[in-house]
Amino acid sequence: MDETTQATNGYLDVEGGRLYYEVAGKGHPLVLIHAGIADSSMWDDQFDLFARQYRVIRYDTRGFGKTETEDVAFSNRQDLYDLLKRLGADKTYVIGVSRGGQIAIDFTLELPEMVDALIPVDAGVSGFDFEAHPPTDEEMRLIQAMMEAEEKRDFERMADLDVQLWVDGPGHAAGRADQRVRERVRQMCLNNYTNHAVEGQPRQLEPPAAGRLSEIHAPTLVIVGDLDTSDTQIMADQLAQDIPGAKKAVIHGTAHLPSMEKPEEFNKIVLDFLQALP
Repeated sequence: MDETTQATNGYLDVEGGRLYYEVAGKGHPLVLIHAGIADSSMWDDQFDLFARQYRVIRYDTRGFGKTETEDVAFSNRQDLYDLLKRLGADKTYVIGVSRGGQIAIDFTLELPEMVDALIPVDAGVSGFDFEAHPPTDEEMRLIQAMMEAEEKRDFERMADLDVQLWVDGPGHAAGRADQRVRERVRQMCLNNYTNHAVEGQPRQLEPPAAGRLSEIHAPTLVIVGDLDTSDTQIMADQLAQDIPGAKKAVIHGTAHLPSMEKPEEFNKIVLDFLQALP
């Protein structure tokens, strides 16, 4: 990282917590929101590169990484707003993966004037009807095994199952994904399970995003891995269909974390999209 992209980090005091964040680069702000099986270090393959062109902000949400929280009700959208205000960013591009994608979508709906572009990646959609789209048999097997491990507080087993479901992808052999990616995600999961007994109580967006996607008018690029779970595929289609003018990119041979599995392809897709914006 050269002088123009030198990173700084810090903590922001928020109601009932402290958010850890890192910032690098100059130019238009670009926020990276991590997945629920990770922390902000999942963006290591993007952070320095994107900082050559943008002012890149990554942070740990409550219950993850180096961020701390008390057992209080809070809004992930307010946390992001407070962070952006602290950093003097009135407008931003937002990229979020999985749970981070849901936060990005909800933030865009709540504060549309602050979002100049939205990139949900293998994203959740608040208010999605999971009952109408039940998991496959293999997905259910892994989910049930995860619930059993959680009851026993077997964090090692939970992390292994997270990797199998989300990194290898359901229906694929354990170890399909690159071993370095699998181990990085496993360690992030294990750290989160071990270090964050208190996660707080996130306030949901009301009404939720599922029935409101047509309200989003920021340029939007939906990214999804073709080996991801069945409900994630459905949500990606819903986002691409219901957000006016949205584009969709499928990264083949990846599951829930294409930015980690195929960073070069992911980075090119994202940068090409952002650079084409007016």
